[in-house]
Amino acid sequence: METLELDYEGIEQLPLKTFSEKAYLDYSMYVILDRALPHIGDGLKPVQRRIVYAMSELGLTAVAKYKKSARTVGDVLGKFHPHGDSACYEAMVHLAQPFTSRYPLVDGQGNWGSPDDPKSFAAMRYTESRLAAYAEILLAELGQGTVDWAPNFDGTLEEPVLLPARLPSLLLNGASGIAVGMATDIPPHNLTEVAAAAVLLLEKPKTTVEELCEHVQGPDFPTGAEMITPKAELIEAYKTGRGSVRMRARYEKENGDIVITALPYQTSGGKVLEQIAAQMTAKKLPMVEDLRDESDHENPTRLVIVPRSNRVDSEALMTHLFATTDLERSSRINLNMIGLDGRPQVKDLRTILREWLEFRTTTVRRRLQYRLEKVCRRLHLLDGLLIAFLNLDEVIRIIRTEDKPKAALIKRFKLSVDQADYILDTRLRQLARLEEMKIKDEQKDLAEERDELEKILGSAQRLKTLIKKEIKADAIKFGDARRTTLVEREAAQAMDETALIPSEPVTVVLSKNGWVRVAKGHEVDPAEMNYKTGDEYAAAARGRSNQLTVFLDSTGRAYALPTHALPTARGQGEPLSGRLKPADGARFVGVMAGEPDQLYLLASDSGYGFVAQLGDLYTRNKSGKAVLSVPSGCGVLKPVPVRSLEDDWIVAVTTAGYMLVIPLAEVPRLVRGKGNKIINIPAAKLKGRDEYVAAMTCIQDGEKLLVRAGKKHKTMKADEVDEFAGERGRRGRKLPRGYQKVDGIEVVGS
Repeated sequence: METLELDYEGIEQLPLKTFSEKAYLDYSMYVILDRALPHIGDGLKPVQRRIVYAMSELGLTAVAKYKKSARTVGDVLGKFHPHGDSACYEAMVHLAQPFTSRYPLVDGQGNWGSPDDPKSFAAMRYTESRLAAYAEILLAELGQGTVDWAPNFDGTLEEPVLLPARLPSLLLNGASGIAVGMATDIPPHNLTEVAAAAVLLLEKPKTTVEELCEHVQGPDFPTGAEMITPKAELIEAYKTGRGSVRMRARYEKENGDIVITALPYQTSGGKVLEQIAAQMTAKKLPMVEDLRDESDHENPTRLVIVPRSNRVDSEALMTHLFATTDLERSSRINLNMIGLDGRPQVKDLRTILREWLEFRTTTVRRRLQYRLEKVCRRLHLLDGLLIAFLNLDEVIRIIRTEDKPKAALIKRFKLSVDQADYILDTRLRQLARLEEMKIKDEQKDLAEERDELEKILGSAQRLKTLIKKEIKADAIKFGDARRTTLVEREAAQAMDETALIPSEPVTVVLSKNGWVRVAKGHEVDPAEMNYKTGDEYAAAARGRSNQLTVFLDSTGRAYALPTHALPTARGQGEPLSGRLKPADGARFVGVMAGEPDQLYLLASDSGYGFVAQLGDLYTRNKSGKAVLSVPSGCGVLKPVPVRSLEDDWIVAVTTAGYMLVIPLAEVPRLVRGKGNKIINIPAAKLKGRDEYVAAMTCIQDGEKLLVRAGKKHKTMKADEVDEFAGERGRRGRKLPRGYQKVDGIEVVGS
């Protein structure tokens, strides 16, 4: 088998490390300089510059007929920008969309997308376009020697390196882009404000950013809306080149409805409606009756929110929607651009305007110099023509008789080559009698223009004055009123979830096996409800649908859930273990509901307890929070609602029939713990579970007490209950025979 010999002659060999580094750096620099970042001079990225230039070359001025966009894109790709047509067309669309560009450069006809879906534009074969009148700002001085030219990608044509912008276009339309390792987010600004700031800096070069911000109040987005960022934050962003601006939708009240008329920049009205509708579906927006999108051609943004009643606080509702939807959003400010030195850099407002004025000064100087050269050349040619006219017979003789009339003319009248060529190219009809006067008049006008141009070029102050006049003239011609209003407001805060839920009386029912459900109203008898086979009623609490319900388990841990989110009593409920994570073997023994300041008596069957405030038991932890310390082997009693710390008495009954009544005030108020001893049970009996607290409740003077013992029950009058009053921590007295194996006790009123 023959061995293949490789010939490396003429092939450059590089280490892979060197090659990959160079390739990546070349790619990075290309993306940064030739794709993603705009130039401070004309404020355009290369693809945008090529689109505008190609359209001007096609004659698509603001007064020309529209042409198919595909024609423009074809010219851009074929002559200047060898990339994908879809990306090029999308860049062109952005230049035409009035809701994307503050001052559109392209005037489009057809479907160019909508604020709801900017990418819904028709294909380029369907749309037509031409340049907008504003494009004159970039193109008017293009053919006047103002910019450098470079060969296109195949070297067959030339394209402008930059366009001679007459205004700081970078700030006017802004820019956004992502390069390699850097990004840019330049918001659009108002033309009149930026022009005034540029003029101020031109007159007073030491102007500070704060002084410039007296003119440039902040970004001016094409969609309007409100800017609620404090002035100090905006000034800081303009000082550093980095920051953010917070936008808020504008709305008004109309016949009781809330009508949104302007949205933050690049916010979709459809998406906002979806966000609001999602809250309505989740029953988190009970104060809204209906939503409508009434946007049309005359009203690009008109979203209608219909409140449920006239009592709804529109301000509070909108504040909540600002906090929870895209009706309020932030836009980043990152003033990163390619400077006059050809390097990307984040610049402050003063540096941006100063560099642009430097660019503009150079552009105007080149324009004047170009015009001066043309004027001087024309004067030179006219001087030669006048000599010929004054010696017309001799000139005609030389042309008729000489073999080389050009050389003869140069020698006879001491003309330059250009003058001789111009005389020889002159038509016979220009040799009329009146032509001498025309030549002298033109010479006079051109001489005056030459002198004026030389004065301006020779004086920095005159040049400044000219630039200032031109900026002001363009500001008058293209300037408009600010669309984004500046209003300093507090950042929106979402409403508390409880404020968004209807406040209805409900009864939360807990079964012995830990199933929960919520019944409307407080007149429900939980014991009469249907329960699953093998299950039965355990506890209930009365509260409201916009409150939290707290559950207590057999280990003394408390758990909280929104009442409105619990299953309704139409069915048999759901197990709490599906929503909470109690410890293995723990079971739910009690339920509490009410206002956060509602007090409950918490106790273990060891005879210890304390008073706790319901709000202190709230927790977001699905595993609950430790509240009641329970001695080993003991259990947890059902929580007892407290009506009054001063008027309530605690009634405690043990399984051996001992009952003790003490003032509630003798029991401490705690956040968590074991509490104080309420009734005494001998330690030996408690340890062996021969005796423990069977039930505990709170009673007030004059109320009766129902005692249940198996199938027997006894109603004790107030004076009978009083007989069991004693000191806290005592043994208590025995109940009458037959009622010593107590199942439970219940207050039945007076």
